[in-house]
Amino acid sequence: MTAGFQLLLEDFDLEVKLMRNILGANDEIAALNRKMFSACGVVVMNLMGSPGSGKTTLLEKTLARLVDKIKIAVIEGDLFTAKDAERIERQGVDVIQINTAGGCHLDAPMIQKACASLDLNAIDLLIVENVGNLVCPAEFDIGENFKAVVLSITEGDDKPLKYPLIFKESEVTLFNKIDLLPFTNFDLQAAREDLTTLHPTIKIFETSCTKETGLDDWTTWLLGKVAR
Repeated sequence: MTAGFQLLLEDFDLEVKLMRNILGANDEIAALNRKMFSACGVVVMNLMGSPGSGKTTLLEKTLARLVDKIKIAVIEGDLFTAKDAERIERQGVDVIQINTAGGCHLDAPMIQKACASLDLNAIDLLIVENVGNLVCPAEFDIGENFKAVVLSITEGDDKPLKYPLIFKESEVTLFNKIDLLPFTNFDLQAAREDLTTLHPTIKIFETSCTKETGLDDWTTWLLGKVAR
């Protein structure tokens, strides 16, 4: 074994140990967040997906259907700017913007700090729109009750198998932009089979924010989660 290869192995081991330490510290804060949310009676959804998957538009449509039925607040995660938070604020809900300045995910300490600016006792549902990414957000518990992942039809049907962790960790997947299905080579049946192989009990919705397809079913399910 060459010295250079030995060094590579040592570096890899260091990275693994460091990641374990980071995740362990994060999980401790996540547990505190979860206890806080439970005490206040807040249901928390961690909404994840790639950039361009339609998370923010889906969130706008979701809020429009629910804002008169339950009390909702939103934490917006983004690398830079407050553009998404400004869009969500127009729906009439409290919004906290978190800019990670290049970080690829939100973590539990960020959520803990953001919640200090919210009256959790006045909230039924807290939606955290995570940074656009199919990798890092799945690894970091933020104290949520459940994760949801948005997959745009335009991204391809291979994503569940290429990025399995985020789909294994999510209770629900939304196949979004379903109106574009005829214009792509997305194999809906294959994607469903891959998803249920990874996560046999996962809930799947097919949505289109442009055509308003599947949104009523999605928001009815979400209301049920809050009620339970």
